Amino acid sequence: MPTVSLREALRQAIDEEMARDERVFLMGEEVAHYQGAYKVSQGLLQKYGDRRIIDTPIAEAGFAGIGIGAAMVGLRPIVEFMTWNFSLVAYDQIANNAAKMYSMSGGHFHVPIVFRGPGGAAHNLAATHSQALETIYAHIPGLKVVMPSNCEDAKGLLKTSIRDENPVIFIESEVMYGEKGEIPEGEYTIPLGVGKKIREGKDITIVSWSKVLAHVTTKAADQLIQGGIDVELIDPRTIKPVDLDLIINSVKKTNRLVIVEEGWPFAGVGAQISHEVTNRAFDYLDAPIERVTQEDVPLPYAHNLEVASLPNVEKVIRAAKKVLYAD
Repeated sequence: MPTVSLREALRQAIDEEMARDERVFLMGEEVAHYQGAYKVSQGLLQKYGDRRIIDTPIAEAGFAGIGIGAAMVGLRPIVEFMTWNFSLVAYDQIANNAAKMYSMSGGHFHVPIVFRGPGGAAHNLAATHSQALETIYAHIPGLKVVMPSNCEDAKGLLKTSIRDENPVIFIESEVMYGEKGEIPEGEYTIPLGVGKKIREGKDITIVSWSKVLAHVTTKAADQLIQGGIDVELIDPRTIKPVDLDLIINSVKKTNRLVIVEEGWPFAGVGAQISHEVTNRAFDYLDAPIERVTQEDVPLPYAHNLEVASLPNVEKVIRAAKKVLYAD
């Protein structure tokens, strides 16, 4: 299988879908002549021209609204936000127009649009540029939320998202764009709502996604396994819809659950998963569910405080040992 970077995997997905369907186009700040703020769209302007690779002003509410309108009349826009933090400027468009249009039109208007770009913390970007916003968008009926943790999933999930008839929130990780991984040769897609079991285990289930899975949870699982704790590691891949059956069946086997996420603790994605597992598999739990999240504060700028605020390997190991009564 060929090895590519995450940005190349995303570019391939966009390129292939634009070649397959002339209704697909990309718009956003610096996606065209600058070749993309993170070079995801590099080379696409030269291939498809400025009617399908469109530079926009710094006006997220404006170009998000244009994208929604284009989707309503039959096109399939990909709207890139330079960062998901800037999507808050367009929140009204996403939450009140994209998400609700199909329902409020009585099914007359589909909105097949993908909003994509990097989310979460990077390195010392301070509170307003480091937010994990997936729980905000997953809260809204009508939106699907996708968060890949590797190159193979990024390409396959993005292709599926572009083909979906509903608005999709596609959140990447800025610090993962240069990371490399193998992807299958040829055409492939990955269905939304289907998670992936990264590791098979019997002692404890750990659920995590995106950058935190790749950079933190996997390392913690490695250390736990070296210490004799058999970890079952699950990547939901899509936050909404989330593959609850995969998670619950795992918990029924291991009887213990730790959820690791970059978002804040209050009303987080992990809180919803915890509720669903408690509701459907309470009698299988041998310990209360533990969650590892960012601290409930705006993310500090200072490096040492940023590190202390975010999930890390030690916090995950501590949570795992707690549910195993081994701390």
